[in-house]
Amino acid sequence: MVPQRFIGLANELADAVRPIAARYFRTQVAIDDKVDQSPVTIADREAETAMRDILERHVPEHGVFGEEHGAVRTDAEYVWVLDPIDGTKAFITGLPIFGTLIALLHRGRPVMGIIDQPILKERWLGVEGERSTFNGQPISVRACAALADAYMYSTAPIMFPDGYAKPHEVLTRKVKLFRWGGDCYAYGLLASGHVDLVVEASLKLYDFAALVPVVKGAGGLITDWKGRELDMHSDGAILAAGDAKVHAESMGILDT
Repeated sequence: MVPQRFIGLANELADAVRPIAARYFRTQVAIDDKVDQSPVTIADREAETAMRDILERHVPEHGVFGEEHGAVRTDAEYVWVLDPIDGTKAFITGLPIFGTLIALLHRGRPVMGIIDQPILKERWLGVEGERSTFNGQPISVRACAALADAYMYSTAPIMFPDGYAKPHEVLTRKVKLFRWGGDCYAYGLLASGHVDLVVEASLKLYDFAALVPVVKGAGGLITDWKGRELDMHSDGAILAAGDAKVHAESMGILDT
């Protein structure tokens, strides 16, 4: 069971990021390229610093694994995983589908997660053993009888290197509707019952840890492409589905 004070702390972290993201959104913010050529801005760095300062005040014994400022105490019982702006490319082009991702791991497993869209003021919260919520209201995934009826999202073709691209392409031809884009926002839409499948590869821990409790708490499934539970050692290939039948059909195509 996740202590109530940790849930309150997670919301405090998300609240701290909102004004920072809003201040830089749709401005001529400077953009740097990281070693992997992905973009990063002062908004990413400032937002993660704000969250880490709060954690240091309230739970200095916990570990922190952040996209921008590295990892400390990752062998602790509890580890916070932070992605201040997931979807930086959407952020720098003025598209409000990026999100702040905040996860809490307990002994390496995601037990709490937040997807927060600072501009639209939309927040999904997932806590192990509880129903996920959207802006405080309970949510659930929707039923989908077959893959041929499914709506599917993936973020970008570049995320599917050799070995991943072909099975992903096959899957896109089996669903009713497929769209590129979405970033973390697509997982929130799945949890709220608007999307049936989100399939990714090449994700890092800070990209997917927060999504796990949100999707599970809404009644969905989220695993790797072989159906294994996600934890801090997962390889970053993600299969999220609202319906167990669609998850099984998809895995039969992806796990080849």
